[in-house]
Amino acid sequence: MDTIEKIGNSIIQHGKYNDRIYLMKLDPADMPLILDEMDALAGKEGYSKIFTKVPESFRKLLSERNYHCEASIPGYYEREEDAVIMSKFLDEKRSINCLNEQHEDIITTALSKEKELDLTLPSGYSIRECGKQDVEQMAEVYQSTFATYPFPIHDPKYLLKTMEDNVVYFGVFKEKKAVALSSSEIDIEHFAVEMTDFATLPEFRGKGLSSHLLMKMGEEMKAKGIRNAFTIARAGSYGMNIVFAKCGYEYCGRLVNNTNISGEIESMNIWYQKIQTN
Repeated sequence: MDTIEKIGNSIIQHGKYNDRIYLMKLDPADMPLILDEMDALAGKEGYSKIFTKVPESFRKLLSERNYHCEASIPGYYEREEDAVIMSKFLDEKRSINCLNEQHEDIITTALSKEKELDLTLPSGYSIRECGKQDVEQMAEVYQSTFATYPFPIHDPKYLLKTMEDNVVYFGVFKEKKAVALSSSEIDIEHFAVEMTDFATLPEFRGKGLSSHLLMKMGEEMKAKGIRNAFTIARAGSYGMNIVFAKCGYEYCGRLVNNTNISGEIESMNIWYQKIQTN
């Protein structure tokens, strides 16, 4: 798996697995030196992409350093400043999206189903926040769903560690068995959350369970005072993009050839929703 570490007070993820550097959380005091350090790291390791999530106020600086904006999340930071996802491609081949036509069709299809939502959970199923007692079967669900994943969610110890940090997991259960999962990764400093790690066992798909998880997550995050939600969804998945469109999320852009998931590097779509405005 890729490594998560600090440069200054900022947090990055990097490694051969995703063949990239991801600036996950920026301390503005680390600019602009962190850009030099990431360039040096990418050169040393031979990575083909660097992507960053930073305040809009840094867009000009990154543009001057050969980054371009792939997506924008409205009002992510305090004082309603947008977050921009700025990427630098160090190998031209990685910047080419050979599946762009298919990905555009998926967005068109998803937006055509906007807010077509069934609010009733199927009979015999329940939904709740997951706890420490669930981590073993959660890991089994993730391992059964994804051949590869950018984070080690198939490891119970990793799930337990993230639960103790800033991640809240949710599950759909049938007869006490976890059949679908998701997580809310909370950015407490900015009152924002990433809705992620959706997985449904193959035999339980087609029941709208991910939509029910997303609605439950939204309710719980609103109760915690979270203002903004976003996701990084597989661009090639009709199902997950439709889920976010149905639940009222807005499409914000695409990260080309960005993430190793289910065995290969895939492009990812960004969706956003303002949870509460007060």
